[in-house]
Amino acid sequence: MNITVFGTGYVGLVTGVCLAELGNDVLCIDIDEIKISMLNSGEVPIYEPGLSELIARNKHAGRLAFSSNPVQGVKHGAIQFIAVGTPSSQDGAADLRYVFGAAQTIAEHMESFKVVVNKSTVPVGSAEGVRDILRGTLAQRDFNGDPPPEFAVVSNPEFLKEGSAIDDFMHPDRIILGFGDSPAERQGGDMMREVYRQFNHDGERVICMDARSAELTKYAANAMLATRISFINEMANLADHLEADIEKIRIGIGSDPRIGDSFLHAGVGYGGSCFPKDVAALMRMGRDSDSPMRILEAVADVNEAQRFVLLSKITKRLGDDLSGRRLGIWGLAFKPGTNDMREAPSRTLIRELLQRGASLRVYDPVAMPEARQCLAVDLREQPKQLNRIEYVEAPLDAASNADALLITTEWDVFWKPDFDALKEMLKTPIIFDGRNLYEPTLMRILGFEYFAMGRRF
Repeated sequence: MNITVFGTGYVGLVTGVCLAELGNDVLCIDIDEIKISMLNSGEVPIYEPGLSELIARNKHAGRLAFSSNPVQGVKHGAIQFIAVGTPSSQDGAADLRYVFGAAQTIAEHMESFKVVVNKSTVPVGSAEGVRDILRGTLAQRDFNGDPPPEFAVVSNPEFLKEGSAIDDFMHPDRIILGFGDSPAERQGGDMMREVYRQFNHDGERVICMDARSAELTKYAANAMLATRISFINEMANLADHLEADIEKIRIGIGSDPRIGDSFLHAGVGYGGSCFPKDVAALMRMGRDSDSPMRILEAVADVNEAQRFVLLSKITKRLGDDLSGRRLGIWGLAFKPGTNDMREAPSRTLIRELLQRGASLRVYDPVAMPEARQCLAVDLREQPKQLNRIEYVEAPLDAASNADALLITTEWDVFWKPDFDALKEMLKTPIIFDGRNLYEPTLMRILGFEYFAMGRRF
């Protein structure tokens, strides 16, 4: 099947590449000519394990191409995926200008039946907005007396986790399709079922519903996961005060099949491009509907406060004035398996530490180039503070002559370090662990001062 994907960001690129891997002829469109040039020359603008290999294989097989020509894209695909960004506005609402712009482009150039698929995360009612744009634009075009071509709008939200997105796409636990009951919409739904048909080999994965329910399903899923994270973080903070151990508590409640242990790991808060944005958008939808999302308001407040919990532990032990202190940091990306620095908790921590006078030696396996750019933006009003950040090439280098080591991302490389070498490198054997990687009892035996999140030392 010929498929076009508008947008080569995280969702669009993974979607396009995986659809090509399924045997479709996929053309990915982006107005960013520099990004398209990179992709055509073999460079991949985002880090996702296995993605570059899939791109190379499918380009070589002739199933995947990249272009900045939207007219070519509209002509190519019977199915047109819209997978562009929906950033948050200042009031928390999702900005739909790129979604509606892609719909406008499709409507201006389509000459035959098209299935227009909202893959971007969009507020409830967006499918209707896309449908109105398509219908209105087509009505203004001249088809030499013939009726304009028909179309279907289908909501197909993504459920991809950064760091495991390819596996998530190729082995989905569910595929949500939202569409109406007109003949054209039913045809579009049937075509989308065909796209995903092979995923039903071992059981039905496709769940069909109306578009509004599909749109809200995406937000509800991310909101639930964000809620679990804030819940366990609040429990960890209480455990700190009550001298209990959140890891034991997590295991105790997670063994209940009604609860499970997924997304119940205490830390420095959630980040990335999805949870903060989607929680804010859902709260905005609630306010606009006179149905305030009180639980989510608390979730967002807890998450914002959680970014400062590790800082509080640091200043309680080392003092609020960190002038002359050198601190090592392991991990910059908001989670392992990605170079995504959007809403990364490390950015808040770094700003606060620099404000207090600290010098930093930082290491991340893949996110340091992206971190340089993001921190330059964060510190644009205090550019001299950037001089107190040193990016090093190995984990132990970050600990060299440092007054303490801070852990903010749970990359695999940090789980089993050479503790003897680490202790030797540190000026003082202090670890502030924002991801609870180690057992407090072992750290005490090894001679470290160890400060974790809700864990008894």
